[in-house]
Amino acid sequence: MTHVTYRGVLSQTEPTKSLLHGFRRSVGRNSAGRITMRHKGGGHKRLYRDVDFLYNKRDIPARITSVEYDPNRSAFIGLAIYKDGEKRYVVLPKSVKPGSSFIVSEKAELNPGNRLPLKNIPVGTFVYNIEIKPQGGAKIGRSAGIFAQVVANAEGYTNLKMPSTEIRKINENCWASVGVVSNEEYHLQNFGKAGRSRWKGIRPTVRGTAMNPVDHPYGGGEGRQGRGIKRPKTKWGKVTGGRKTRTPKKYSNIFIVSHRRKSGKKE
Repeated sequence: MTHVTYRGVLSQTEPTKSLLHGFRRSVGRNSAGRITMRHKGGGHKRLYRDVDFLYNKRDIPARITSVEYDPNRSAFIGLAIYKDGEKRYVVLPKSVKPGSSFIVSEKAELNPGNRLPLKNIPVGTFVYNIEIKPQGGAKIGRSAGIFAQVVANAEGYTNLKMPSTEIRKINENCWASVGVVSNEEYHLQNFGKAGRSRWKGIRPTVRGTAMNPVDHPYGGGEGRQGRGIKRPKTKWGKVTGGRKTRTPKKYSNIFIVSHRRKSGKKE
């Protein structure tokens, strides 16, 4: 079992009450209460930290006063106190510590945490908390240790190389934060036991080959069996290996300059 090292990183254990509220997790259910994503449910009760992804306070400097754990996301969050006294939680970049400051401005310097439009960010810079539409709030690059890289600026668009290796065009008037998201050790941890997965809200996954024929296409047989069919498929018979799943006429196809690398295939 391995853990993320919190000692020496987190500066506060109790969250700010004014930015907390209760919420009900979907645990794999849709609005009708039906399971649409298996293997989710249970887990420790969580309070929701109201994290700011809109960043609509422009040209007002803010100071980070704490680095905190957020059970609802992989990255660390920090309490930002703006010069006018307002408090907000923000996702922190890797090198920012209590006492650091940042600003949301078109003329901001290229320091970790500062936020500015993509058209003002030079090629080669690492960015996170990226908008897809102007004033739409940060949608891309919010997970621990993640960043996108500015590849080019031309014709009203900025080309970004995503963590998936996809290169995508985004409107140059969208905003992004400079830096790499904190808690880069997150993906190295090993839960180590089944109970820790249950605390996280992850339920057991049963192999199809361990089921009966009525429950799965791979089910049945005496002893261990191969899957017996050419292509892998889901419990409901949908092909999962080798079939393209992206919608052919998806609206964002025109913004993709280079598709992500597929694992196991040479292109």
